Amino acid sequence: MFKIYLFSILLLFGLHSFCRAELIRVYAAADLQYALKEIADLYQREHPEDKVELIFGSSGKGAAQIKAGAPYHLFFSADMKYAEELYKEGYLVTKPKPYAVGRIVVWVRKDSGLDPSKFPQILLEAKKIAIANWEHAPYGRAAKEVLQNYEVFDRVKDKLVLGENVSQAASFVYSGAAEVGIIPLSHAISENMKKVGTYFLIPENKHSPIVQGYGITEAGKNLKGVKKFYEFVLSPKAREILKKYGFMVPGEK
Repeated sequence: MFKIYLFSILLLFGLHSFCRAELIRVYAAADLQYALKEIADLYQREHPEDKVELIFGSSGKGAAQIKAGAPYHLFFSADMKYAEELYKEGYLVTKPKPYAVGRIVVWVRKDSGLDPSKFPQILLEAKKIAIANWEHAPYGRAAKEVLQNYEVFDRVKDKLVLGENVSQAASFVYSGAAEVGIIPLSHAISENMKKVGTYFLIPENKHSPIVQGYGITEAGKNLKGVKKFYEFVLSPKAREILKKYGFMVPGEK
């Protein structure tokens, strides 16, 4: 009898835990591919009742998908522009908060024979230069600003290979399809890219600040797990992970 009673209690507890479990669906800018995955893994270890599903792409594409009805619960933009736009139009229910400031670099493979510190001269030597599409990728917009501020955009525009997002741009130069890439620092210092490449950090005064913002969407407003993950992203543990991948975080130099 006791065994049956104990089994019933455990079953009820399991069902209760299952009912509380939430899927947290996140759309995030591609520059967060490594940092946010690590943050999500840490969150899930601390909150095993929740599952975080990450979808990465360009900020502009993500904003467009949310407007079209995509059921994402959280939106992480690579700049404040898209998050603020969604908030003004009612697609985000929380006022966008900055969670990081990004940096961009010039990256080359070590076996390319090119020296990224010889920037911008290296751009004139390269046959193909990979950057993200500035029409919907904030890091692509920053890369274009850099080229314009160094007064080389018109000289190299025919060499540009545009990725749909920064991850695709990074893959072009990683694979050798392009000799040079202008990509996020967060990609350049990831384990895969550190092994085969080297980079030069572009001075931050050569482009507009890449202030990145996030918020909860209309689809996620009533989910407790979404609110927990939203708050976790600005916790000390999560901030340390962001800094590990080269991001500056709000309130720190």
